[in-house]
Amino acid sequence: MMKKTCTLGILLTFISFNIIGQINQDDLAGSNNPLEYSASFLTIAPDSRAGAMGDVGAATSADYNSMHWNPAKYAFIESDMGLAVSYTPWLRNLVNDINLGYISFYKRLDKKQTVATTLLYFDLGDIQFTNEFGEANGQHSPYELSLDMAYSRAFSERISGGIAFRYIRSDITGGTSVSGTETKAGNAVGADVSMYYLNDDLKLGKNDYTFSFGVNISNIGSKISYTDVQKDFIPTNLKIGAAIKYDLDDYNSITLALDLNKFLVPTPDDNDTIASDISTPEAMVQSFYDAPGGFQEELHELKYSVGAEYWYANQFAVRAGYFHEHETKGNRKYFTVGVGLKLNVFNIDFSYLVPVKQNNPLANTMRFTLGLDFQALKMQKKQKKG
Repeated sequence: MMKKTCTLGILLTFISFNIIGQINQDDLAGSNNPLEYSASFLTIAPDSRAGAMGDVGAATSADYNSMHWNPAKYAFIESDMGLAVSYTPWLRNLVNDINLGYISFYKRLDKKQTVATTLLYFDLGDIQFTNEFGEANGQHSPYELSLDMAYSRAFSERISGGIAFRYIRSDITGGTSVSGTETKAGNAVGADVSMYYLNDDLKLGKNDYTFSFGVNISNIGSKISYTDVQKDFIPTNLKIGAAIKYDLDDYNSITLALDLNKFLVPTPDDNDTIASDISTPEAMVQSFYDAPGGFQEELHELKYSVGAEYWYANQFAVRAGYFHEHETKGNRKYFTVGVGLKLNVFNIDFSYLVPVKQNNPLANTMRFTLGLDFQALKMQKKQKKG
């Protein structure tokens, strides 16, 4: 692995604030006011399907990785049990040893209830810490992870709800002291509350179509701290989405989806400070009206994703999407493309990210996902025995 040399302050800044954007400070002329939170790895799309559709997932059809997007979708998943593994080489334009791994597993308990668990692991490679004088101050292999468990239940043929619990650990400092202040690994807990609506009994002319709608409030939980002095918010997020799937004929279908996202964390004021002493519920409510720029700035905090998915014979998929974040709130703007393939018991998905502007650290981001359908595996074994 490549050795990275940086001060601890730079690393904390990288982890604690929003994902690296493409902001031109001269163009913004002081208007840049991004939201501040820690454990930002929780905001990264971990799987290839959603990653190929512009990071949409609140209302798309249920799949292995519904935990990240909307746990309530698991209640309508078709298979009884499944396992998926995803891998993302992260920020390859900057370094070559940062990786994001994601393992998801779900099991249907009965026709109405499904449970799921996931592990998200963010490996930051090896880092040689230095102090403010550039002197070596120890080496560490920082990492962050979240372990999730979810329960989803269908309340009717069309509506389901879900709840997920999350343990978060962020060990990015290795206990290194900064200006006499001792650091430590951050720990936090969080929860998701979600709902999903699915109506697959609609007609448009002679063809069938499906409408779905989803809402997920994620990472409602405790603050996280790397020192005994300061506690930071984790990225509590409100996600609202809608999707329409249209069956062109017996073999071809296309899905169009839209997601809106808003972080429910305080906005820094004109002095670049946040109300860190308030509770998480207070911060969630305050996040709708605390922007110093008023209603216009609140609108700037909305992020939207649009995506499309085409399936042929339910075996081969082509996907595309677009993600948009305002210039003053991180300025992440990129297109995504990808493909999916179903091979008997396996699902293989791939996605590729194309930023709007050049020299973006997110450029050339690729995601790979491999899924295993245990129900299909059982059916295949029965057919061989028969």
